[in-house]
Amino acid sequence: METQATKKVLLVYYSQTGQLHTLAQHFAAPLQAQKGIEVEMLALQPEVPYAFPWRFWRFFNTFPETVHLQPAPIVPPQTAHTHYDLVVLAYTVWFLSPSQPMTAFLQSPQAAALLRDTPVITLIGCRNMWLMAQEQMKRLLAGHGARLVGNVVKIDACSSAASFVTTPAWMLTGQRQFFRTLPAAGIADADLADAARFGARTGEGLLSGAVDETLLRGMGAVRVNEKLIFSEKVARRSFYLWGKLLLAAGRVAPWLRRALLAFYIVFLVLMIVTVVPISALVKTALAPLLRNSIARQKQYFSQPSGE
Repeated sequence: METQATKKVLLVYYSQTGQLHTLAQHFAAPLQAQKGIEVEMLALQPEVPYAFPWRFWRFFNTFPETVHLQPAPIVPPQTAHTHYDLVVLAYTVWFLSPSQPMTAFLQSPQAAALLRDTPVITLIGCRNMWLMAQEQMKRLLAGHGARLVGNVVKIDACSSAASFVTTPAWMLTGQRQFFRTLPAAGIADADLADAARFGARTGEGLLSGAVDETLLRGMGAVRVNEKLIFSEKVARRSFYLWGKLLLAAGRVAPWLRRALLAFYIVFLVLMIVTVVPISALVKTALAPLLRNSIARQKQYFSQPSGE
């Protein structure tokens, strides 16, 4: 009697705070428990580690390179196999882009070989904005000939307004509950644990040979907040232009980049507290007129898993 070959899964992640590592573990647990599936966890390692908590200046100084997909190098990743039946990319979002270590992996020759003609699931853990980062991820995967078959997104439990305060406080102090009057920063424990549901479904698909774009549909893998679509597009454009300017300034003189970046930090805060809420209000007011357009955008950004 012919036995089914073991299905090999590679789960790649970079976790600075430990939260994404927990999310990845929950997703992987049902796969690791399933007979006939071998799971390899690959933790990316920057050549120069990113300290946690972040130092204020280094946090903002990573912005231009992050947005323009010019990441700091990582230690060349080593894997047990040269081919996998599925690759899971667990990443967080930096400045509406994939984190630098994940981008560095995707630009590596190892990724080019591993991802060619391979189904991929993305697993995102972030504050609340992930649409533009996933668009960049799609382009990077397409460049390697990979097939994106699923996307799972877990975001911070508290509101956008509260997380605007709590998330930076956590990043810069290391304390999730920095303000007693505000909820804790980060993804709720129940939402982290819920990733196991998608891991279990992925295992079923692997063993049945049904790993395609329908794999995670109907499971609520993502939720597209229509109020943030316009804000993300505007912010992404701003990040790109300012990032280009800052990179150019740095080539002239380090002090010029530093001065310009200091100005941009003030500009960014003002934009977040004014443009984002105003755009959300305008979008709400125009919702009846834009209903069909919004529905099309939500449907597009929710793919391939669907809401």
